[in-house]
Amino acid sequence: MMKEILTQLSAYNVWANQLLLQVINQLPEEKQKQEVPSSFKSLYATLLHMFDAESIWWQRMKLQERVDIPSENFNGDLKELGNRLLHQNRLWQEWIANANTHQLEHVFHYHNLKKEQFKQPVYQMLIHVFNHGTYHRGQLVNILRQLGVEKIPRTDFIDWSRRKLL
Repeated sequence: MMKEILTQLSAYNVWANQLLLQVINQLPEEKQKQEVPSSFKSLYATLLHMFDAESIWWQRMKLQERVDIPSENFNGDLKELGNRLLHQNRLWQEWIANANTHQLEHVFHYHNLKKEQFKQPVYQMLIHVFNHGTYHRGQLVNILRQLGVEKIPRTDFIDWSRRKLL
């Protein structure tokens, strides 16, 4: 059951990010980087944070000794950023598709960016990753509205699941 839930969440994550990126990629670059009141100052900055978080968790899960933070060296445009985020989304999707129960329940040790040590089962980290994406997609929608975008796709999980049934 846990694997099925994670499989659905990973597919939903890709779908929802693709929908919003289609809208965001159509905006002129100045709108993509325009500063507005939010947790992150722009669409670009929010997407960069989302990519950072997913990449960092991926590296932690893979037990990389030194974690690279993508934003420290990334200078690409939003289209490239979106492609990298979607690639990372698909890595999660593929990993989950091939994971067994032991891998999902495996407790791994990691350090956060403050060098604090933690240990958690992989499935809890995966739920966090997908929940984190949902949280920041809500911020992307808010920023889009502040920028005057009126046609914003619905990205609720229920919309994804209903779409699958059609």
